[in-house]
Amino acid sequence: MSVLHEGSEPSRHRGPVRAPQSLAGGLLLIALAALALWLTRDLDQGTLNAMGPAMLPRWLAIGVGLSGLALLAAAFLKDGDLLERWSLRGPVFVIGAIVAFALTIRGYSFGSFGIPGLGLLVAGPLAIILGGFATPEARLRDLVVLALSLTPFCMVLFGDLLNLPIPVFPQALTGLFPADWSQKAVLRACAAIMAVAAVVVFLATRNRRRGPIDVADHSGRI
Repeated sequence: MSVLHEGSEPSRHRGPVRAPQSLAGGLLLIALAALALWLTRDLDQGTLNAMGPAMLPRWLAIGVGLSGLALLAAAFLKDGDLLERWSLRGPVFVIGAIVAFALTIRGYSFGSFGIPGLGLLVAGPLAIILGGFATPEARLRDLVVLALSLTPFCMVLFGDLLNLPIPVFPQALTGLFPADWSQKAVLRACAAIMAVAAVVVFLATRNRRRGPIDVADHSGRI
């Protein structure tokens, strides 16, 4: 029977892998990056002045792959966590978020059933909220604030600054704005409204995050 001295810890991992969780995460990121590069192999990348459809996904895949390599190296150099118990919650919500985004951004029809194209205005928050519930620590209030903050940023970046052919909002929405407004003007107005809504939701609900206040009993009773 071995005795551990105070302050000492038993060896957590045996073998060259010191962080199994980092190893698994690194391999998964590298696999996703390789898949993205393979799927975009036939798309035109373009230039910085005239970006093609493969520019953003291809360089994003490269960044994800480099992050995977960093995790892979860290798995052999630095102690980390063991693999957690497998749970279906994460994959189900993440895949559900991807599917919901794909079905709503451009619309989908299957026989008599159809989903109208809602653009990034709706598909973005829907994917963020659904994907956020992949963790049990998720809070609807925080996800709503994140969705209302991140979506207008993506709308302005992809639809306004980069001029990418991504559906940003339903075309029926243009009828709510003055007829002489351009598509970009409507886009900027929608983005501004969402950003203001994010601030309003954050300020209106911030006090609810505080837990109940414990009142100390000073009566002297034990």
